[in-house]
Order: sequence, then structure tokens, then C-alpha cells
Amino acid sequence: MTPAFLSGLNPPQLEAVTLPHQSALILAGAGSGKTRVLTTRMAWLIQTGQIGPMGLLAVTFTNKAAKEMLMRMSAMLPINTRGMWVGTFHGLCNRLLRAHYREAGLPQLFQILDTQDQLALIKRLMKRMCLDDERYPPRQVQWFIAASKEEGKRANGVEPHDDFSRRMVPVYAEYDLQCQREGVVDFAELLLRCYELLARNTVLREHYASRFQHILVDEFQDTNRLQYRWLQLLAGQHNAIFAVGDDDQSIYGWRGASTANMQDLQRDFHVQRVIKLEQNYRSHGNILDAANALISHNRKRLGKQLWTADDKGELLRVYEASSDFEEAAYVVSEVRHLRNDGVSLSDVAVLYRANAQSRVIEHALFTAGIPYRVYGGLRFFERQEIKHALAYLRLINNAEDDGALLRIINFPTRGIGNRSLEHLQLAARTAGISLWAAACANTLSGKAASSIASFIHLIEAMRDATADLPLPEAIAHVISHSGLHAHYQQEKEGADRLENLDELVNAAAVFVDERSTRLPAEGMPDEEEMSELAAFLSHAALEAGEHQALAGADALQLMTVHSAKGLEFHAVFVMGLEEGLFPHENSIAEGDGVEEERRLMYVAVTRARRRLYLLLAQTRMLHGQTRYNLPSRFFQELPEALLQRVNVPRATAAASGAAYSQPVPPRYARGASAAATGGLVARDALWRMGQAVSHAKFGAGVIVHAEGVGADARVQVNFKDGGLKWLMLEYAKLTAI
Repeated sequence: MTPAFLSGLNPPQLEAVTLPHQSALILAGAGSGKTRVLTTRMAWLIQTGQIGPMGLLAVTFTNKAAKEMLMRMSAMLPINTRGMWVGTFHGLCNRLLRAHYREAGLPQLFQILDTQDQLALIKRLMKRMCLDDERYPPRQVQWFIAASKEEGKRANGVEPHDDFSRRMVPVYAEYDLQCQREGVVDFAELLLRCYELLARNTVLREHYASRFQHILVDEFQDTNRLQYRWLQLLAGQHNAIFAVGDDDQSIYGWRGASTANMQDLQRDFHVQRVIKLEQNYRSHGNILDAANALISHNRKRLGKQLWTADDKGELLRVYEASSDFEEAAYVVSEVRHLRNDGVSLSDVAVLYRANAQSRVIEHALFTAGIPYRVYGGLRFFERQEIKHALAYLRLINNAEDDGALLRIINFPTRGIGNRSLEHLQLAARTAGISLWAAACANTLSGKAASSIASFIHLIEAMRDATADLPLPEAIAHVISHSGLHAHYQQEKEGADRLENLDELVNAAAVFVDERSTRLPAEGMPDEEEMSELAAFLSHAALEAGEHQALAGADALQLMTVHSAKGLEFHAVFVMGLEEGLFPHENSIAEGDGVEEERRLMYVAVTRARRRLYLLLAQTRMLHGQTRYNLPSRFFQELPEALLQRVNVPRATAAASGAAYSQPVPPRYARGASAAATGGLVARDALWRMGQAVSHAKFGAGVIVHAEGVGADARVQVNFKDGGLKWLMLEYAKLTAI
């Protein structure tokens, strides 16, 4: 009798679910039901008696996915799923190491270090080894150790290729010894220690190989090399790996994910046939046709073609705004129309390539009173780096702000420990004064006293230096001189945080511009009586605290495209489709960078079920400057017949050659810039910001920035095919278009 849970499967799904005992690669397109196939395969293996619940191993990439699989299994079969080996790589390795801690050389109750604990341990080791933490930043040491482990290498297996790696190898070795002494492991160690245990312990490896005859892997395209080698050990010679993935959705190359594992699986496990799940149950036909056309430009793919039994649906709406503010205003307008048409806000998503883009749309939603939720992240004014910068500004504005002082007195670290802070707080309570006053009195001694005195001097120096500066310049000064910029430059993923700090400067510029034309709200104190800084801090606090969407409440979804993977919505807005932003300028110089950006765009397009908006802005405020943008190359890769251009874009500086300005002080332009000369390039006034030009090698582009004078004059051009390039005017031989 055919199990009821097989009904409703399409032919490729049914073929995948009912495969005999053999390794298989299931190429599952977006919205093709991959989770259903995985869980139904598990249920079918158990129902037909091929394996018991404890003889399966299923690997997912998130705990949420693991829980969903177990819930679906419970609905299909009357079995107890408790105790089944279904979980993430790290979760399963932790479980195995707990069971075999002696063989792994670990204490029974070994602890797992989080990122901050690991960093603190590295700092202690570096101090003991007399290593200069400015020349060798502890966070870079942390990345070196994690990257080495993810490659499956201990310190003695790392081949140094420069001075930094030569110095890091002994630190890595000492770090491993210290972790062993303390009986602790970090996250990367869980997988590496488990792999090493199985590799050297033949009895244990054969035990698990005989137990887990069927190994199922979700999101296989996101596995790294060590994870693949771990799966090889568990599979042994006779077990079957059932891998489900989509090479077109591989967007984590920067985390070590390798689509090469798909090719290796086919070779190493003698996969006889790749089953393609191409029927999409999510999106209308026009959306899928656009996705297929886009991804076909990638060369390194296994190849598939999504289709749907549904109708073609609406065309993709394209809106070309004159600025990022107009782009945000259009989103607000369309969201209102969607809500009036009965679409819930939670079924609408706004996607962006970089976190810093959220600030402008958040401000527009806040002003419009539309509730929103930042999925998988924090709202702009709640982000760590923004709160740190605002705390410095709060303390400069009001020395009595104890909360601000506590947040930043030792961030970035300056040798003021918890004991010193406790002493400071006790002194303040005893004397009935603020922490600032207690710090100025400074009854401590030794290094702590010197560090607190330096902190007081830093705040006072920044207060004096910014007293007469325009607000955006004042904030830029504080970000730089507080040490925040230098601190986040050292972080592996600090680029996003630095972009957010740049966006804070933009937010201040916009606030100043809006404040000059805004009337005070009824019943509120006149903002004119407040300093510019105090008014901005009040504004930031309001935006952070108001329109918070309560858990379960209907709210618009904001997120990066990376965060959107695995989700779906009735309507999706993809913002910032401009060269240099999406695809990101960093990807253009990398070997396969543009292909990964295209896969990211493919993910964005396939999140939409019924309506898709593609947005771009001719000018955008980024890093404190106005950028003049070319449309993303992805527009050329989408068939024009699938696009509905909903507006005729206004002529801008990029089209007319006219100068364009935003309320950001010329100070932010580097050197003698076009911003300081009314849009004219300083060398000979033949060129203008926003002017379309052509270059013999790089092709067509737009001048977006300039600096220098005379023979030193140079321009930055955003080329359609070559990305951003700096060119010396003396030698560039540009031609006006």
C-alpha cells in the first residue's frame, strides 16, 4: 500500500523520495519543495523498514530548519522523533564529542567558548607572549585561527606565507594548548575535533558508519571543505548521501562555502543521476522567467530551468528614482497601496544589498508611521556601532549622562576594568555625584587612574573640537577620534559597521536639512531652543523607540538579501540596483565575485510570489558623499518584455552634466574636490561631476568623484562594465559622451 504522505508529489519529487540505497544529488530550485522532499524521504525510509529512526543522520544549517523537519516527520509518521540525529554540523559534532569525550581528549563537561570569550583568551595569550596588539590585532588573530581550523589545519600544518602568518602560527599553537588546559573548545574546534576523532579512531568511525546508513544533507551548496570531508568519513564506503541543494543559491563563498562539493560528491560517491526539481510552487511565471534569464549568465552552474503551472502574473515593476530619498518615498507609497488592497505588511519585504541602506527607508517609514521589523538584524539606531557613536555624542552633549559613560569608557578598550568601574560607581554614589564628576575627581591609582584621566581628556578634547563644527562634521570627527573607526577596521566583518557609521553622518546631514524647514510639533518644546546635537540625539532616540513592531504584530519586513534566503513574500522590493552597490563594487575585482552577486540577485528575485519591484536611484548618499550611479548590469540581463517601467526618470546630473549637491559639507570630499568647486573637476574645468565619459579600455562610465589639482588631478569613474576606477586626468584620455 502506498503511504499517504507520497500523494501530491510531482514525478521528480517522487523519484527522489523513493530512490533505492544510493547516493544522490537533488538539484532543488527555489520554491520547488526541497524541505518536503527531504522529510518525505526520511519518512519513506522508515515507513518501508529500510532504516529505523536512529539510523538516519540529517544535517541542516540552522536549528530552525532542524526543528521544522522533525515537526513534519511527526505529522507523517506516528513515531517519537526525540533523540533522532537531526541538527546542524556544530550541534551534531557537539553531541558526538559529548558521547566520546575521553577518546576526543576532552573533559566530560567541556565548555564551548563564544566569540567574546575566545577573543579575551587570545588577548591574554598575546600579552603573555609580549605580542604588540596594534601590529597584530587580536581580532585578526582570531580570524586566522578560525580560518585554519575550517581548512582542517592545526598549527603544525599551517604553511606561513608572510610575516603575519609566521607570527600567528606559534600563537595558534599556544592557543590550542591553553584551550586544552582549560577544557574548552570554540565553535570551529567542534567540527575539527570531531573530524580528527573519526579520522584516527577506526573502531568509532566504523561504528557510526554502520549506524548511519542514510545521511541526508540540506543546503548542500553551503558546505565548506572540512564539512564535506566530515561527511565522507561518516559515509564510509557503503553509506548513501542524499544531498539537496541549489548551486544557483550559493551566496556564502565569503564564509568558505564551495559549490565544488557538488561536483566532488558526484565523483566520490558515484552519483548516477542528478535529479532536478524545477517546478516552482511559489512564484508567478514572469518572475521565474526573469530569474531564469538572469542566472543563465553564470558560467559555472549545473543548470536547471524553473517553471510553474501557475499563470504568468504581473510584469516586474522598475522604478528609477532621482535619489535614494525618492526611492524610499516610492516604497512607502506602494506599501500603502498594497495594504489598502488587503495585503498584510508582514507579507511584504524590502531587500537591500548592504545594511547601511536601511537607514533611509527606516526614516521614511518612521515618518509615515508604518510599522516595520528588521529581520535577522537590528534597526539602524539600535545597531551596536551606532549606539556606541551616539553614546560618545551624548556624553559630549551632557557630561551627567551616566549610561553613556558606562557604555564607552572602555570601548574601544583602554585598560579600564570592572573593578575600576565598580570603584568609580561607589565613589559617585557615596558623594551623590555623576560618574563623570567622580571620574574627574579620580581617586584611583596606577594604570587605571591614568586610563581614566586619558578618557576624560579625550571627551573634553572632542567637545572643544566639535563645538563650532556643523553637525555632520562633528559626528565624523567623533567617529574618527574616539577610536571607533580604527576599532571596526580591525574586525573581519567590520566593513558593514563602518558603512553604518558613514550612514550616521548622512543621517545627520539630512536631519539638519529637514530641521531648517520643519515646524515644531504641537505641545513639544521648540527645537530651536535645543542645540543641533541635542535635537539630533532626541530624533535618534525617537526613531529607535517608536513604531516598534510587537512580536506577532503586522509589520513590513526589512532585510538584507542574504537574510532573505529561504523566505517568501507576496510582494518584494529590491532596492539599490546600481553598479557598485548591487553588484557590490568589491565583487567586481574578484574572480567569481560577479557570479556570486548574480546568485544573490537570483535569490532576491525568487523571494516574490506575486509582485516584484526593482528599484534604483540615480544619486545616492554613501560614505558621506553623493554617488552618481549607473543602472545595475542585471537590468541588461532581464528581458525587456518582462519589465514594466513605471516612471520616466527625471534628467539628473549624470544625464545633463550639471552639478548636483547634497547637504554634506565639502570637508568630506578628499583633497581639492569637485564638491568644493561647484561640481567642476579642479584641473581644467572640462569635466563635471556626473558627466558621462568613455575610456578606451574600460568603456562608458560616469564621473562620481574628483580630487587634486594640476598634474595631480584625478577622477573616480563608475564604469558600466569595469566598476569604480580612479584615473589620472593627465594620462586617462577620457572622452565626453
